[in-house]
Amino acid sequence: MTIAPRIYLASKSPRRRDLLRQIGVNFDVLTFRSGERGEDPDVDETPLPGEAVERYVERLALAKAQAGVRRVRWRKLLPQPVLSADTTLELDGEIIGKPRDSADAHAILARLSGRSHRVLTALAVSDGERTRSRLSTSEVRFRTLSEHDIRRYIATGEPMDKAGAYGIQGHAAIFIEEIRGSYSGIMGLPLFDTAALLDVFGYPL
Repeated sequence: MTIAPRIYLASKSPRRRDLLRQIGVNFDVLTFRSGERGEDPDVDETPLPGEAVERYVERLALAKAQAGVRRVRWRKLLPQPVLSADTTLELDGEIIGKPRDSADAHAILARLSGRSHRVLTALAVSDGERTRSRLSTSEVRFRTLSEHDIRRYIATGEPMDKAGAYGIQGHAAIFIEEIRGSYSGIMGLPLFDTAALLDVFGYPL
């Protein structure tokens, strides 16, 4: 009997899980625990001084994939390719990640109001021998948001765990006038690039 190929997903994001299921990828979620065996703390997401957003997001995706491979070895799990991703937002040359609290979410959304910004998602796949990455860049334009729009959206709780304080697949869809690029990339997993990377590692799609 042929065993269906599988990968590890080094992400807790339910959106990334749903997107992988959408294209028929079989996966196991690889959870991270900070400081496992005292040797490998979770990936530090602090931008380096002067670091370009493209380099930042790719560095994190690669670090997560490589940390995932180490965990597979530590836990003596079945060897399978590890897929990781990192998504961030760029506005005026500044890297904008997840909001610290509701006040920060409010400040981020006010800055995005009536303007265009970039959403960058980097992917990385590693099997311990090879590591490959790809970068997806999209442009998103928000309509002008009122104070009521922002407060009502923050009250949903949706912005708090998302880069840029919004999720395109949720209520914030009504804020978006235009996108250029990958819709799934803005969600956090560009499926075209995901399929291309998995093909490099022999995963059939």
